Amino acid sequence: MQQITETIPDKQTIAQAAASIAPYIHQTPVLSSAYLNQLVQGSLFFKCENFQKAGAFKSRGAFNTLLSLGKDELKAGVATHSSGNHAQALARAAMILNAEAYIVMPRTAPKVKVDAVKAYGGRITFCEPTLEARESALEEVIDKTGASLVHPYNDYRIIAGQASCAMELLHQTEKLDYIFCPVGGGGLLSGTALSANYWSPTTKVIGCEPKGADDAYRSFATRNFVPSINPKTVADGLLTSLGSLTFPIILKYVNEIITIGEKEIITAMRLVWERMKIIIEPSAAVPLAVALSGKIDLKGKRAGIIFSGGNVDLNALPWQ
Repeated sequence: MQQITETIPDKQTIAQAAASIAPYIHQTPVLSSAYLNQLVQGSLFFKCENFQKAGAFKSRGAFNTLLSLGKDELKAGVATHSSGNHAQALARAAMILNAEAYIVMPRTAPKVKVDAVKAYGGRITFCEPTLEARESALEEVIDKTGASLVHPYNDYRIIAGQASCAMELLHQTEKLDYIFCPVGGGGLLSGTALSANYWSPTTKVIGCEPKGADDAYRSFATRNFVPSINPKTVADGLLTSLGSLTFPIILKYVNEIITIGEKEIITAMRLVWERMKIIIEPSAAVPLAVALSGKIDLKGKRAGIIFSGGNVDLNALPWQ
């Protein structure tokens, strides 16, 4: 059993998380594209978490958290509310570690995601599509089962697991000037910023967010938490508000948060499908869209871009 961290993960904690989860996840490849390099007149290095187990970086944090639980806790199961990648990652991790996963999902969740959670053995409770309904349904499930809560992002064990992604990227590439990372709840961005600080302190970390869900941008600019209210974006993985644990890390270690429009996100996603011949989801296209926007001059620079996932409903592609 791992030590549960109650403070911001340090370098050793992140390295330990990476070692612990290694048997259960992929060390995903870093790809490049001559065409996309030409567009920015620099060098882009794509960390392909779209090839990760369960199709997204979320498997890292899910496994790190479950591996921190004792036998009795695992026996009681784990629980969360999620309509997307965290639900799938947690259900898969629980299945492999012989634990029950209780997932609260809104009744409007895409069928493809519901089917994936079921395929991993997750026990689904459906609720109305509001945060209040999700949280109250989850509370009932935990009261009834005694399962341990595994929050999608507001947990230092989750952050340490997600941090392993950028740690790998920095070991797989030579010195990077920038890392572009999407931001929703902030688990991946806060972890990325910590890893950059520990392993490559001169690398600037850029949070990337849709204009239609710009709560992190506004929170960062005002240095005061701004909740996500009625966000509207094709990047469905980036709809949540920052967490009480992720926000302070982002304020301290992230260099800038940049927003980008829907048209640019869809264009970037399509470019990757067409030019790189790989599938990424809209949320994963956001950092590339920012890199292509010219808002940061990448001429002659080396930039890592995290493709956060590849879970796409093929019956609802944004360019159809």
